[in-house]
Amino acid sequence: MKKLAFIPIAIACAVSSPAYSALDATTPVINMSKNEVSLKKKVAIARFTNETRSTSAFLLNENNDRIGKQASDILSTRLAATGKFLMFERSDKKFVDSEAALKGLQDSGIAADYLIVGSVSEFGRSTESDTGMFQRAKTQRAYAKVNVRLIDAVTGRIVSSVEGAGEATSSTKKTLGSGTDAGFDQSLTDKALSSAISQLITNISNEMTSTPWKSYILSEQEGSYIIAGGDAQGLRPGLKLAVFKKGKMVKNPQTGAMIELPSKQVATLSVDMTHGEDEFNQVSFTSLVDGKITNDLNNYHITSM
Repeated sequence: MKKLAFIPIAIACAVSSPAYSALDATTPVINMSKNEVSLKKKVAIARFTNETRSTSAFLLNENNDRIGKQASDILSTRLAATGKFLMFERSDKKFVDSEAALKGLQDSGIAADYLIVGSVSEFGRSTESDTGMFQRAKTQRAYAKVNVRLIDAVTGRIVSSVEGAGEATSSTKKTLGSGTDAGFDQSLTDKALSSAISQLITNISNEMTSTPWKSYILSEQEGSYIIAGGDAQGLRPGLKLAVFKKGKMVKNPQTGAMIELPSKQVATLSVDMTHGEDEFNQVSFTSLVDGKITNDLNNYHITSM
């Protein structure tokens, strides 16, 4: 009787639902203290291209590129979740090319700081089976590699190029005819892409947040200087800000590019109050602490001290 009782116990242990595994796909956390001034950078994402040779139906949408759109959607969601960026999408088919996407941003009036273009360079699916005398196991596997280029929307220069790879698997087992039979698992495609993007998200986030916070004087009203940005960007009453006069623009004969000479601090402002509903329309009223600001307000920019 003991031997007979052992068989159902063994079967119960062996019968299991599909098991999934993938690389870490958690949202990156970027720490920011309450006193830190951190302007949310404006980021536009062009539609990713699918550079793989795959033509299976699950990779395609109405534009024959489901996997490319899926990758750009995942990246956009992850970046927005950090709370550090204002996200814009240029997902139209004609905006795949970086030059066309930059022109599209200018035509739409969106003053983006960065443009992200990318591609799914590798993608594959495989199924492995392992059959024994009493047990049969099946493992489905998906692999993806994503390449991303970060472009300065003002200069059109590539600031950074990052690559990420991810893998996801699903396993089922049957023992003595009992267990689960798994069909085609579409979710592995999502998990592999998500895993690949998780691998590169921290690097690309750090690259975009490494540049200093900067704002501009919008107007002068009854001795108060109104600047772009409010409490959503970390500005608060009493905060001191440095005012810099822009340097002269000169042409570099080596590259033919226009470059701005170093700016010079000419004044200090103190935040009196902020106004507005969100980071898109908030402004701050400031007072001049020291220095001098001329009437041509376009010649100045502001940074934190």
